[in-house]
Amino acid sequence: MKKIILVASLMFAFAGFTIAQTTPASTTKKTGTAAKTTATTAKTTTTAAGPTKKDGTADMRYKANKDAAKAQTTTTHVKKDGTPDKRYKENKTPSK
Repeated sequence: MKKIILVASLMFAFAGFTIAQTTPASTTKKTGTAAKTTATTAKTTTTAAGPTKKDGTADMRYKANKDAAKAQTTTTHVKKDGTPDKRYKENKTPSK
């Protein structure tokens, strides 16, 4: 009797696992998600020297984008309030 109950419970468990893996098509709403994705992609679009990713940002796997990023970045270190950070050599004033 115990073996029959064990086998029956295992069968119900495996049946539950297989049902849980499939998603019904009626639960997905395509109208609401399309508006959300266009709003997020509009925020992240930038101009790039080379190829871009789907969201519009520069794809850093390409040399053209890496070179453009190096040319744009400056090495000026500033504090939170915007004043130059004197711990770095480029911000120090030369002494006499």
